[in-house]
Amino acid sequence: MQAPSAGPRVPTLGEALLPVGCLMGLLALAVIDLNTLPPDIPLLSPLLRLLARIPYFGGVLETSVPVQIPLVGAAAVAALMTVRLGWRWADIEAAMADGIRLSLGAVLILLAVGMLIGTWMAGGTVPLLILYGLKLLSPDYFLVATCAVCAVVSLVTGSSWTTAGTVGVAFIGIGAGLGVPVPMVAGAIISGAYFGDKMSPLSETTNLAPAAAGVDLFVHVRHMAWTTGPSLVIALLLYWLLGRQYGGTPDLAAVAAITDGLAAGYRLTPWLLLPPVAVGLLVILRLPALPAILLGAVLGGVVAGWCQGMPFGEVLAAAYGGYRAETGVAVVDDLLSRGGMESMYGTIGLILCALSFGGIMEKSGMLGVIAAAILRLARGTGSLVAATLGSCIGLNVIASDQYLAIVVPGRMYREAYRRAGLHPKNLSRALEDAGTLTSPLIPWNSCGAYMTATLGVFSFAYLPFAFLNLINPLVSALYGWTGWTLTRAPGESPPEPAGGGAKPD
Repeated sequence: MQAPSAGPRVPTLGEALLPVGCLMGLLALAVIDLNTLPPDIPLLSPLLRLLARIPYFGGVLETSVPVQIPLVGAAAVAALMTVRLGWRWADIEAAMADGIRLSLGAVLILLAVGMLIGTWMAGGTVPLLILYGLKLLSPDYFLVATCAVCAVVSLVTGSSWTTAGTVGVAFIGIGAGLGVPVPMVAGAIISGAYFGDKMSPLSETTNLAPAAAGVDLFVHVRHMAWTTGPSLVIALLLYWLLGRQYGGTPDLAAVAAITDGLAAGYRLTPWLLLPPVAVGLLVILRLPALPAILLGAVLGGVVAGWCQGMPFGEVLAAAYGGYRAETGVAVVDDLLSRGGMESMYGTIGLILCALSFGGIMEKSGMLGVIAAAILRLARGTGSLVAATLGSCIGLNVIASDQYLAIVVPGRMYREAYRRAGLHPKNLSRALEDAGTLTSPLIPWNSCGAYMTATLGVFSFAYLPFAFLNLINPLVSALYGWTGWTLTRAPGESPPEPAGGGAKPD
């Protein structure tokens, strides 16, 4: 008689890393363009140019390949490895479905935001905000103002996505009119939006992180101020210094062309502010983001018919296929021809591919094996915090979802923090310092994909200018190694990281 199957086995570290390595390699082939590659990068440039001589790789390296394709390839490798571990194909399909299920809320919000952008462009809401911004803001302090305003809006609403999809879209247009490079503007928007998202008690991630670590919400928020506050101050200083390069008088001819085009193409009235004011009030009243954004899209369509005289059929067409501006001014038409549900389909496909890969990695245990290997390297409080930060960043890359990047390390490291005598709020802070803030920097992460689709700027383009998102994890790592602001658990001896002790808050 044949012995019954022992069931799936636990993967080795090498087996767990194989799909990750394939993902990194395929993504590198997708995003590297030999036409823009500096010729003097040691080892890398000669290797890539050697690959370029091979017909297949040469075609890949000389063109832009959608990142969905590498994600599908990596998911296929992960699925084959999962079969090798003893899982059935039905289990793999269920894992992909579970991963995709995590994204359904994000997908619905993406479609709603596409509708909102389309109707707000058609109705004149965004053009009015751009016009006001061009009149009130100066290039000297534009980036600082952008970051600060987005931080306040996101802090009040608890949503970086809502902030980027509303005031963020307007700031992109204002920055273009003032002559500030769009990637810099997008970086300032994301820095401000994710400050509020991270610090607001209304944010989902701000509630998820303390739940994963086992700590009170407001204890968590107060403890995050030690890392997030200084990071924001440094970011604002950098935006001020960066903005000085574009100081002085903006190109008045270009600004005049934009304002004249806006005035000629729209009937601009303060009534056009009704949709953003309504959305802001609904979110302050803690209405969920999806119905608030949908209502904002509907109000945008109402003002498009009321103020612009747009037929109902054209309003529906703008909500689905996006708005096509015809002001007669090329720069204005390029700026305002955006939005629509249809514009989000590529992003939704990216999210589905990414979370299919993440679901397979999670179900098969490969993510857990990688996290456990990282944990074994931690030999003190500094390395424990660094391992937490690194795991969150890695999961944002591999699993493509910020919720997994918070929940999985929270589950893995909770006991390790307890054994180290550290208060769980140190863990919850590290989860957000890296898990929340690095998510929009990864193009195939659901957050990075959303920001690219909403702001019209590729993640790697705005990444160098998302100062808060880059600085905050470094500040958190510094605190971990020095021990400053690390708090011991009640009744435990102070932790002893190199360079200092713990300081309670």
